[in-house]
Amino acid sequence: MPEASSAGAGRGPLQGVRFVEFAGIGPLPFAGMVLADLGAEGIRLEAPTPGFFAGDPTRTPTNRGRASVALDLKRANGVAAALRLVAQADVVLEGFRPGVMERLGLGPEVCLAHNQRLVYGRMTGWGQDGPLAPRAGHDLTYLAVAGALRHFARAGQPPTPPLNLVADYGGGGMLLVSGVLAALVEAGRSGRGQVVDAAMVDGVAMLMATFHGLRAQGLWRDEPGTNLLDTGAPFYDVYAAADGGYVAVGALEPQFYAALLRGLGLDREELPDQYDVSGWPALRARFASTFATGTRDEWAAVFEGTDACVAPVLSLAEAPEHPHLLARGTFVSVDGVVQPAPAPRFSRTPTAAEPAPASGHGVDADRLLGWGFTVTELGDLRAAGALL
Repeated sequence: MPEASSAGAGRGPLQGVRFVEFAGIGPLPFAGMVLADLGAEGIRLEAPTPGFFAGDPTRTPTNRGRASVALDLKRANGVAAALRLVAQADVVLEGFRPGVMERLGLGPEVCLAHNQRLVYGRMTGWGQDGPLAPRAGHDLTYLAVAGALRHFARAGQPPTPPLNLVADYGGGGMLLVSGVLAALVEAGRSGRGQVVDAAMVDGVAMLMATFHGLRAQGLWRDEPGTNLLDTGAPFYDVYAAADGGYVAVGALEPQFYAALLRGLGLDREELPDQYDVSGWPALRARFASTFATGTRDEWAAVFEGTDACVAPVLSLAEAPEHPHLLARGTFVSVDGVVQPAPAPRFSRTPTAAEPAPASGHGVDADRLLGWGFTVTELGDLRAAGALL
């Protein structure tokens, strides 16, 4: 993949919006990345010492697009500096356990007193209240309690922990971004900010809305691996190819299913009916034996240009080279790091063609000059040990 150029066209629909992000992990920096991708100007306030999951910040795409400033919030002058930034921001993002920001003197009441239009976005696993609010958790635990994890399983097998996309990023980061954007729209009308309480467990529950609806209609069983979309149906599953690769099949609708059978060279009259559940085991066995006769890429070629909803299962290394994703520019390379390009796309206020690279830990302190700090003040903060 070619290296992205340094001159991106467009700035995005959030140009002019400023946010302060109190650095965290997982869904919080993801939300900050999305706001920055959409054109907002952000400052990421880091702890003086990188955290447990820090890694190399310059090779972490979720850190991209905003300044990194290391500010010691355990010092009074560090907190005062943070409040000066908050007073000029449209949005605050924080992802600590309930009560932490209040103990630092940076809770919503204090911040909104400094800036009545502020949207104060809070990202937690369990929410700001409830019996589990003060407890630790991770994507997997939120999936478990919200009723989603039980259904990441084949029939008769235990649940398989998925990548931490569902709670962390779908039910967490995306929920926080949508809440912040909604609150920004309202603040534009009322002139008043508010607190956005985005809880990953709530977000996972929302993502399961369709399945609650199916269950209410008697169309979804609690037993995993027996339903249409949880590997119960043989025409919505993954099959091994002859070379050890895999092919994903999602031929739900009758016309797509017909295209699947044509590609496989199978005669509908010799098979159980598509939606005859009693025939699904035999149908699955036939599909599996047929897919095992060709390689992954051979099957991809067979189904190319059809509506069979069949796709090769690609790795992280392979996905950016897929012809469709290349044509759309879905991935870019920034400073040698292949990563997803900003999304979605806008007709009138496009985002930059490529995101700004992620900064090293605390290397952007001078960006505070654009937020009203003077060179002398930065020197004083450094001398006091509050600024890296």
